[in-house]
Amino acid sequence: MSRFLVFVLLFSFTVNCIAQDSIFKKTYNIKRTSTPPKIDGVLDDDVWQNADVATDFVQFRPAIGNTLPDYQKTTVKMTYDDKAIYVAAYLRDKPEDIMRQFTSRDNFGINDFFIIAINPNNDGQNDTYFVVFPNGGQADAIANPSIGEDYSWNAVWQNATKVVADGWIVEVKIPYRALRFTNQEEPTWGIQFHRQFRKTRKQYTWNPFDPTKGYIGLYAGEMKGLRDIQPPTRLILYPFASTVINSFDGVTTDEYNFGMDVKYGITENFTLDATLVPDFSQAGFDNLQLNLGPFEQTFSEQRQFFTEGVDLFNKGSLFFSRRIGNAPSGSVDLADNEELVNSPDKVKLINAVKVSGRTKDGLGIGFFNAITEVTKATVRNNDTGEFRQEVVEPLTNYNILVVDQQFNQNSSISLINTNVTRDGSGFRDANVTGLVADLVNKKNTMSIATRLRMSNRNLPTGTETGLNSFFAIRKINGKFRYSFDHSFSNTKYDINDLGLNFRNNFNNFGIDASYQIFEPTEKLNNFRINTWVNYNRLYDPNVFTGTNFGVNVFAVSKKSLMAFGADASFAPGKQYDYFEPRDFENRRFFIRENEFYAGGFISTDYNKTFALDMNANFATFFEDDQGFTRYRVRLEPRVRVNDKCILVYSSSLNVENNRRGYANDSNNLEGEIIFGQRDQIELVNSISANYSFNALHALNLTFRNYWTTVDYDDTPYFLQENGRVVQSPNTFEELSLGNSNINFSTWNLDLSYTWQFGPGSFLTALYRNQIFNQSDASKATYFDSLNRLFDEPIDHTLSIRLVYFIDFNNVKGLFQRKKRMTNINS
Repeated sequence: MSRFLVFVLLFSFTVNCIAQDSIFKKTYNIKRTSTPPKIDGVLDDDVWQNADVATDFVQFRPAIGNTLPDYQKTTVKMTYDDKAIYVAAYLRDKPEDIMRQFTSRDNFGINDFFIIAINPNNDGQNDTYFVVFPNGGQADAIANPSIGEDYSWNAVWQNATKVVADGWIVEVKIPYRALRFTNQEEPTWGIQFHRQFRKTRKQYTWNPFDPTKGYIGLYAGEMKGLRDIQPPTRLILYPFASTVINSFDGVTTDEYNFGMDVKYGITENFTLDATLVPDFSQAGFDNLQLNLGPFEQTFSEQRQFFTEGVDLFNKGSLFFSRRIGNAPSGSVDLADNEELVNSPDKVKLINAVKVSGRTKDGLGIGFFNAITEVTKATVRNNDTGEFRQEVVEPLTNYNILVVDQQFNQNSSISLINTNVTRDGSGFRDANVTGLVADLVNKKNTMSIATRLRMSNRNLPTGTETGLNSFFAIRKINGKFRYSFDHSFSNTKYDINDLGLNFRNNFNNFGIDASYQIFEPTEKLNNFRINTWVNYNRLYDPNVFTGTNFGVNVFAVSKKSLMAFGADASFAPGKQYDYFEPRDFENRRFFIRENEFYAGGFISTDYNKTFALDMNANFATFFEDDQGFTRYRVRLEPRVRVNDKCILVYSSSLNVENNRRGYANDSNNLEGEIIFGQRDQIELVNSISANYSFNALHALNLTFRNYWTTVDYDDTPYFLQENGRVVQSPNTFEELSLGNSNINFSTWNLDLSYTWQFGPGSFLTALYRNQIFNQSDASKATYFDSLNRLFDEPIDHTLSIRLVYFIDFNNVKGLFQRKKRMTNINS
């Protein structure tokens, strides 16, 4: 019945989403040029003398509606030809107030910035951002209401900047290959310009933006005057060569790779991306840490192919790209006289392709496909000395199909299907289908978000089908906002072959309410307070598992620009944890009571030479039989040495005392679930240093040392059927339960040099080393543990990678010029 009501609400809501309230839109009339400007930061080209002017920028952050003073007046001009759109901006300001730190690409750093937001479909939802910083650095992104701003997307375009006596100047060339649009005789494009003053954090747009309601893309102006522009042949090649030299424990290996990534415009709006010979040798380290919880440890994606242009594939949260090329899904059954001598922890990717795009009418289509190779483990027979190999991951195909229809400039409905097919009867296949709707009413005041997902896994025991749903209704305008949400999953829902879900079997309800300001007060630039209540149940059995409520506050000082905040939460009464016991089949649970948490943070102004981030929190249980406490503190000072160099040091300490939790599996005491009471100390130190010679050359250093010890009391606890634990009179050792104490430490260091020697072309040299150690020396000090860590062999890696950008249009033009010269000479 509840699902029927949800669909009735969706239907009535969709009927109501007819049109947007009228939004004031400025118009820019662009004129064609036969002589394109030289991109040099000097506005002396003839074309700029007669171009229309976009000016009268309006503030939207932190105040709304203010105009710029004369000494900060901003003027923008545009023109176009058959190849590109050209933009010139004169950004007046006092030179001493212009913040201009050199940064790597897509890193805003401590910078003023100017943004050109272009939307060829003029649909209010799909913008392309081109960002320029005073020192000539670049950033670019695609933006829409579903994903926000995705700066992993990259295009190749040209800009030049120049700081002058009364401000700074920007010139930009945006080739048509960087945009997706249909062939139209007289199109109207969405256009918006942003300008931020980093020193004061004030931000302005050319077309006024109301931050109290609606997505920012709705407030773009319109660009008219384009005539007879045609989408170019979008064929871009990225041939690369790389070498990797690795040395570990006296063994040195080298590897040489040659390959190519390809971008091809199949149609005017749809692009194929392919990595023909994958090379991820320079993907960063994962930040390993000890995992004592019941859920898997995951890491963010660092392979560029899987981070760029994947907004469509992330619809419905069904795609977790780290599954591709991750650990094998199979295992090896060993006989008593056998041992595993080689067990791969990763599967090699053979190739991957993705096709994505969106039509003028807002229909988005995405197709993704990847293939991984057969992976085998090696087993040795200790009696005969013979070796055998066993497949732990067969040839596997991963694919995703997404269809997404946008409408009304603020809403969308999507259908997503993911599929994993493994070759071989002993391995499972998986398929997941999701229906997603994000709907906003015509006044941009209320929204509804729904997710309905079904998983199917073909297991040796048969097909297992799971269901999951999410529904939320939210007030999204004004100072006071609120929301209600419901999330559901049955016990069979599992998307972990290509997606990520930590748990299933829940039936949860939540309410949120918030208050925020949009105009500065006498002392604050920003202020927001949010409160929430959650009520949680299992689906099977239909039982209560817990409730919690809390509040958080965030504010920014008007005078010092220091950000600060605090949060607190409380889970009253008994909380029933069905996951810590690791016995999902029998629905065993562990009871905690009255958990309290409180914390706070400060972040000083990064514009200063010295800045500091600091946060601390505390947690405990108000429970008679358990004296658990946890303290966490993190300090992160940063020094901006100059506009070329910044140093950041971070140190965090976490101390837990008297925490009760799962200890280990019990083979000697059948039927018992073994818990222990433990103390844990965790210390993480990291350093990052960046030195940019200019916008094209940079050195980067990152270092991280993670250390933790876990020390259990001598005697274990047995979990009872009622969720309580009873302490054993015998020790772990006396019961032959093994030693659960841990000393875990890692060390990672990356030093890289990057040179952008041409548009879209890079040379990167990377040196890295890493060390890992784990033992049961839980009482060792940090420095003793560090000495033990350095007794381990160090893994040294040196890699060099060269990527060259080739635009087919340039190559085609070169051959055409040669042909013309040949005809003339003949």
